Amino acid sequence: MATVGRNIAAPLLFLNLVMYFIALGFASWCLNRYINGQTYHPSFGGNGATSFFLTVSMIASVLGIVSKFAGGNHIRAWRNDSLAAAGSASLMAWAVTALAFGLACKEINLGGHRGWRLRMVEAFMIILAFTQLLYVVLLHAGVFSSRYGPGYRDTEYGVGAGGEPVTKGVPVAGSRV
Repeated sequence: MATVGRNIAAPLLFLNLVMYFIALGFASWCLNRYINGQTYHPSFGGNGATSFFLTVSMIASVLGIVSKFAGGNHIRAWRNDSLAAAGSASLMAWAVTALAFGLACKEINLGGHRGWRLRMVEAFMIILAFTQLLYVVLLHAGVFSSRYGPGYRDTEYGVGAGGEPVTKGVPVAGSRV
């Protein structure tokens, strides 16, 4: 019954992965135009927050893509040890995406001419801030009930009951203390 969280998190993982790839592509194109000084291009434009926004959105996209690889491994295994890697990576990706979300809001607030590609990056960062937060919450849903994910207190595997390992077989001569 622990597949409720998995069945919801898997499509959201794939959706976020695709959206991060698209945002990375458009942000890279826009940053390339910005560096070349081609802000007069009809598809670009920009204002004072553009360079900061594009840099942070590219970092957020790369972190998001990498976190989805760890998330894919967790969706496949669905265990506590894979949850640690997926949860921490997705939380870091969400934090940087939230920073890009704030810069997107600032860029929209400053106004000016912004081309359709730049507006696409803004829209994707705003949408990804919320979908990534939902994904992080779904990954950690096991805190509330093991029905929604791997519970944090499961001890079925990993470290044994504690103590020293017991060696079986012939004792070593001269090992007496």
